[in-house]
Amino acid sequence: MNDIRKANLAHFAVTIIGKDRPGIVADTAEVLYKVGCNVEDSSCTMLGGEFAMILIVSHEKPFSKKRLEAEFAAKNMGNGLSAFIRSLKDDEVCYREPVGELCLVSVYGSDKPGIVYRITRELADRGVNITDLNTKLIGSPAEPVYVLVLEAALPHDLTVDDASRLLEKLKKELSVEISVRLITPVSF
Repeated sequence: MNDIRKANLAHFAVTIIGKDRPGIVADTAEVLYKVGCNVEDSSCTMLGGEFAMILIVSHEKPFSKKRLEAEFAAKNMGNGLSAFIRSLKDDEVCYREPVGELCLVSVYGSDKPGIVYRITRELADRGVNITDLNTKLIGSPAEPVYVLVLEAALPHDLTVDDASRLLEKLKKELSVEISVRLITPVSF
């Protein structure tokens, strides 16, 4: 997008949360379409029966956050959805490709508090930037298995093998399986 066009756009981060049901994405897209917003980036998921989505949207200026909030309030009245809108500054809207080698970290083990914290703290303390993270409880109620999968950009001084060795001590402490592998980017 050229700089002149970008300067004439207002950008917003829109977060939608509510009890999962068919039509949440369509309802959200309808509001955005009717007011003339463009969806530039989005992510959606279901978490324990709740549906959550976050979108980065743009609209030609002048356009206000209050109008977007009012449109969502009118659409979401009585259907249990909550919409949160944040205005973005110009320097917050550019796509920043992760710097460094991309890797995938997978963690499997018995469910217990602290797995996400310990893994992510170890990585953050080494300058690893987590770009995506998902967790899920699988198995049965009698034998639950906790699964954590994250994508991360390694700093230039840290290799995939280094990251694997870094997490090795946590395997024993947390009684989990941890694997780290390189993600090969796909070019279009």
